[in-house]
Amino acid sequence: MTTYRVARLVTPDEVYEGAWIQVVDGDIVALGRRSDGMPADGQRPEDLGDVTVVPGFVDIHTHGGGGSTYSTTDPEEARKVAAFHAKHGTTTTMASLVTGPLDELVDQTACLAELITDGVIAGVHLEGPFLSEARCGAHEPTLLRDPVKEDVAKVLSDAVKMVTIAPELPSGLDAIRQVVDAGAVAALGHTDATYEQMIGGADAGATVATHLFNGMRPFHHRDPGPVGAALNDPRLLLEVINDGMHLDPQVVRVALAAAGVDRIALITDAMVATGMPNGRYQLGSLEVDVEDGLATLAHGTHSIAGSTLTMDVAFANAVKAGTSLVDASRMASGTPAQAFGWYDVGSIVAGKRADLVLLDEEYAVRKVMRAGAWLD
Repeated sequence: MTTYRVARLVTPDEVYEGAWIQVVDGDIVALGRRSDGMPADGQRPEDLGDVTVVPGFVDIHTHGGGGSTYSTTDPEEARKVAAFHAKHGTTTTMASLVTGPLDELVDQTACLAELITDGVIAGVHLEGPFLSEARCGAHEPTLLRDPVKEDVAKVLSDAVKMVTIAPELPSGLDAIRQVVDAGAVAALGHTDATYEQMIGGADAGATVATHLFNGMRPFHHRDPGPVGAALNDPRLLLEVINDGMHLDPQVVRVALAAAGVDRIALITDAMVATGMPNGRYQLGSLEVDVEDGLATLAHGTHSIAGSTLTMDVAFANAVKAGTSLVDASRMASGTPAQAFGWYDVGSIVAGKRADLVLLDEEYAVRKVMRAGAWLD
């Protein structure tokens, strides 16, 4: 048993100033304000200093980082991605795969299943290949396909926790039902859908909108399209890439005002170049140029191609834009964890796993704890 003294502790409902938290065998067992008294366990508390403690971040959409990628059949490379993001506070993560040949996706998923068994990642997200060519972004258009039953069945497994589908595709709604029936989450994204087609996707069982605004037909006041449907439909969790490049901060404010913090999940959509210098990198089968943090396709449209964002920066951007610590924590941890049924993580509550992120006054990471153990 260890008791820690901290300056601030962000709980699901409020910020405790002058706080303590107690950890036993990897779990949070108690917490409170020092002004209300410290636990009388006979042990001297460990003082962590002037830090703000938030729950470990939960990133449901990330492709790579630190020079490594999840689109691999080498489990050690995939472990490097998880380790890189863990240093930035992400203690629960989904490994996202970009569009590829079906056999390749099956092999990559089998590789990542080993990391799920070991508790390194929480699941696999297939962002392709069942996407709209008109809104494919950084996905190889020649590899996109209609989500026919046999192809969807081929890529599904116990390791796959989310599949992004464009609902307007032939067989799109049937594929959404098939994914949901298999126990995975169906997400709507990379779509040129109408408002009605997007709502139809939610009617079929989809519960996530993949990176809201990005990879979607733009919102128009006479044609609200998928963005308008996602903002209006309370059944949909909205992924937001809060790096200041994918979305203007004022657009994030619009999404927050429309949907609220309980329907928004901050994500990174990070690719291999995250944390790396400017240069040319690979994202699936496509080449990507990175300059000053912006990743774009190296040829053709120069479309944004994933991000170089980490969750600590996404969280800090939210707070610095005026979001409260409690609400930023919900979007970065609590809301996505709850949406996927990961009830042992996502908030600082007695009985949950001791995943803690210590932040300095600028909300940069000082130290990270996962399951009660400090990460190197």
